[in-house]
Amino acid sequence: MKLSTLITTVALATSSLSAFAHEAVEVQNAWARATVKGQMATGAFMTLTADAGVKLVGASSPVAGVAQVHEMKMEGGVMKMAEVKGGLELPAGKAVELKPGGYHVMLMDLKAPLEKGSTVPVTLIFKDAKGAEIKKELKLPVAMTAPGGAGKPAAMDHSMHNMHGDKPAAK
Repeated sequence: MKLSTLITTVALATSSLSAFAHEAVEVQNAWARATVKGQMATGAFMTLTADAGVKLVGASSPVAGVAQVHEMKMEGGVMKMAEVKGGLELPAGKAVELKPGGYHVMLMDLKAPLEKGSTVPVTLIFKDAKGAEIKKELKLPVAMTAPGGAGKPAAMDHSMHNMHGDKPAAK
């Protein structure tokens, strides 16, 4: 390889890394809700702040068969939960809270209960304005409520199927 070709390649790689570095996403107050035996789903919560406008388009975790970005909201007096199609917008410099009763990362088809006091690996997947994928690896503490006790456990019982529009859960 000629020296001029090598210098050009290194310069292009450096400019790509520089562009990538400007699209950092800060994660604060991240946690995942603990589960009980037989519970197959739970939520992960956090506050995300992106340097540049990006979208949170997905997630993955080795503890879950499926991980998706979800939203809970009231519709006609009924609490509904569904995947956020197309991704969750993270405007540049603006904190977006993923919290019980709102946006969150849904961990489904859990392979084992998530025990309070443990940690869970989660990878968040973002896309920038040009469609480039950005991944962020996290280790989330598992708790019953948000750090500092600010969470509302009853607001997000993922064991109930009717939030997905299924038949009401048996009591």
